[in-house]
Amino acid sequence: MEQPVTSAAPRLAWRTPGWLASSVRNKLLAMALLPLLVAFPMLVIALALWGNVAYDRLLITKVRSDLAVAHGYFEQVLSEVGSGTLGVAGSQALYAALRPGTTGARGGLNEQLALARERLSLDFLLLYDPLGKPLARAVPTGLSRGDANTPIGLMPEALGGALQAARNDSRARLLLLEPDALEALAPHLAPRLRIPLVATRNAAPATRETEHRAMVMLATHPVRDASGQTIAVLAGGLLLNQNLDFIDHINRIVYPEGALPFGSQGTATLFVEDVRITTNVRLFQDQRAIGTRVSQTVRDAVLGRGQTWLDRAFVVNDWYVSAYEPLLDANDQRIGMLYVGYLEAPFRLVRYAMLGVMGLIFLGVMALSAWFSLRWARSIFQPVQHMNHTMQLVEEGQAHARVGQLAARDELGALAGHLDQLLDVVDDKTNALRRWGEELDHKVAERTRELEASNASLQMAQQQLVKSEKLAAIGQLTASIAHEINNPIAVMQGNLDLMRETLGAAGEPVKSELKLLDEQVERMRIIVTQLLQYARPTEYAGYVETLDINRTVHDCLVLVGHLLSQTSIAVQQDLQATRRAGCNRQELQQVIINLLINAIQAMPQGGTLRLETRDWVDEQGRVGVRLCVLDSGSGLSPDVLERLFRPFFTTKNDGNGLGLWISQGLVERYGGHITAANRPDGEGAAFSVALLTEPQAPDAASTRDGRPAGL
Repeated sequence: MEQPVTSAAPRLAWRTPGWLASSVRNKLLAMALLPLLVAFPMLVIALALWGNVAYDRLLITKVRSDLAVAHGYFEQVLSEVGSGTLGVAGSQALYAALRPGTTGARGGLNEQLALARERLSLDFLLLYDPLGKPLARAVPTGLSRGDANTPIGLMPEALGGALQAARNDSRARLLLLEPDALEALAPHLAPRLRIPLVATRNAAPATRETEHRAMVMLATHPVRDASGQTIAVLAGGLLLNQNLDFIDHINRIVYPEGALPFGSQGTATLFVEDVRITTNVRLFQDQRAIGTRVSQTVRDAVLGRGQTWLDRAFVVNDWYVSAYEPLLDANDQRIGMLYVGYLEAPFRLVRYAMLGVMGLIFLGVMALSAWFSLRWARSIFQPVQHMNHTMQLVEEGQAHARVGQLAARDELGALAGHLDQLLDVVDDKTNALRRWGEELDHKVAERTRELEASNASLQMAQQQLVKSEKLAAIGQLTASIAHEINNPIAVMQGNLDLMRETLGAAGEPVKSELKLLDEQVERMRIIVTQLLQYARPTEYAGYVETLDINRTVHDCLVLVGHLLSQTSIAVQQDLQATRRAGCNRQELQQVIINLLINAIQAMPQGGTLRLETRDWVDEQGRVGVRLCVLDSGSGLSPDVLERLFRPFFTTKNDGNGLGLWISQGLVERYGGHITAANRPDGEGAAFSVALLTEPQAPDAASTRDGRPAGL
């Protein structure tokens, strides 16, 4: 064994273009970095998704607790209205002022009610007799004398129902009153009722333009004498419409200063149905969003289904983490909503910042881990790189290149030694195989040349045999046909000449018909001549004209008119060709008549025969015309399409199978072609004849089915 190259291989390995050039090294690096590149990003994504969900839940939990605080304060105020009114109704001073004969009773009642109203912070406090007639009322100070002296109306029906409910419960009731009912209770509150509706995005369609109804915390209690008889009815209430102090106080309780981090702002709102009647949400900088409406989605959930909404919601002009709950009246009907919420944007920015910090931390960890992984991977891929480079040198033809001694004494070092031994064995076997291969190639080349010569001789003999057999058969057939047809042709031509001489001037009316018969007799003679010349074909038969294809189609329709008259076939003509066709007139008529007869025979039950002509340009840029004959028959099967232009192939019981074969030969004489296919727009077949304006003779050496292409 030759001395292995111990120093050249490592030097060559380090001369490779960069340490990322080795595919083996890249695979090892990928294996080392795969956990970092896959597991770490997946962990980051999972943590981000979990953090996002957890953060959303935390925000929802926060707003749920805020709603609970707001609901508790709302219930507390409702309870205070009821208990305060109950306390006044049961006071000894009120009973004493109502006793019959008490001096200055009316003035004392007004003064007591005014003090009680101020103490309870109510909007009104009214006293009625058992029959519903007004006795006294207390109104806020600061009203004009006219407002203060406005007479009290009779007790509204709503107070009667509330009074009945108050017999067993001292709490106040939440009522939704019509404007006239509130007018009877407290006329001075009427200006706070009219709230114009403000167009709000995503709100439910509304037919009204103003909200006039009043949401009132109302408490009614009977005033009884010593025997338990009702001597009066006391009604106290708080109007929530545009009650800014009330809603601001709820907001301060739920969201005291500093309760929300990151600059978020808390808001609270009361709704009559879906209309904000009091809120600290801002429509503009200094204007509250009173009169705006909640979205259709929230309305359906809270008012429609009685659910508590806890989610993000677009409130007037920004996104809030929102909570809505329905408000029920004395009959447990949903008449409005209580809302609390806080701006989402600051929390969203904090969320993104946290995700960014997490991403940076993970990127740092990934970078540090990747550095350690790469250092560990290099201790593996460097020996593998030496072996890979040695294999490349061997593949390039340096069969004596070897890995040599490696610094590594582990499995990789042993693998390098085994590789050198294997390369030695492969080198010996390769030399032996090369010698055997050269000998085998020489023998195979000799046998191949012999087989090629034998195969060429066999194919030539076979082609000659097939051609001779076809020529012999066609020659016998055409000779027989020519002999049988020439005699009748001669008789017909003679009789035509005799008729023309006999009739003389009397034959003028049928002169065109006699001329047409002469042309058809001549065409029959030419066809017979072509059959006789099959065994000795020529390039052209007869003289060539530049024909008007549209005129030729008209002439052919006249010739097959007797066949069309016996059927119910409709003929459609779309003749748009402007160029002329270079062809022998009789031969072109023979081709077109053959296609027309085939189309007529394909529609025994009638149908549509369509004839189209168009200008045509072949692949070499030569100009010409194309004729399409389309029928509405049963079409062509794949087997028929494959064998359609072969000699003696026919689908008719009385056919000879030569019509399309001869027609194709006639067209190909002038550099054209015939194609057949099924109509793409429905049932039936389509035959296309393409002819050049300047006819070109086909290649004389070309053949088709053993027949010269010149026929």
